[in-house]
Amino acid sequence: MNRDFIPKNALNLKKMASFSVFMREEKPIKLDDKDRTIIQELIANSKLTTGRLSKKLLLPVTTIHNRIKKLESSGIILNYTVNLNYKKLGRPILANIGVSIDYKIEGKKISQYDIAKKIKAIDGVSEVSIMAGGTDILVKVLAKDIDDLNDLVTNRLRNIPCVDKTQTMIVLQQV
Repeated sequence: MNRDFIPKNALNLKKMASFSVFMREEKPIKLDDKDRTIIQELIANSKLTTGRLSKKLLLPVTTIHNRIKKLESSGIILNYTVNLNYKKLGRPILANIGVSIDYKIEGKKISQYDIAKKIKAIDGVSEVSIMAGGTDILVKVLAKDIDDLNDLVTNRLRNIPCVDKTQTMIVLQQV
């Protein structure tokens, strides 16, 4: 398993000053190799018990337990989740859609956040991210088939006021 997923300097805000807005100027929390290893194992399988982690990492159960509690209370571990097989749930088409907003509508103040919330309410939309750069909003969608994706883009997404352009990128394979 690649232990370099969480670099040793990942939370060093002096080296990551450009990300301070996203980090809300929080004080950096130092992680050691044991913390990073525990995080990696939980990313791979969040159902692992402290006992199983203890055996796998050759660390005492109390050490594992205390470190996980520390990671949770410090806000590094936010929650535990599952990865779903969307094909088996009838949504085999995954696409990312770049959305450009028309900010030039007279008499209206356009908010990326308000438009992102409208997009998030569309059935089939799983994630919405506000972006900087040429694309204003990035949307991750799961569709039943190409016709469903077409309907989502042309009839529901593009009919939201201020949505100017969309660029749909269908995912062929995830690695």
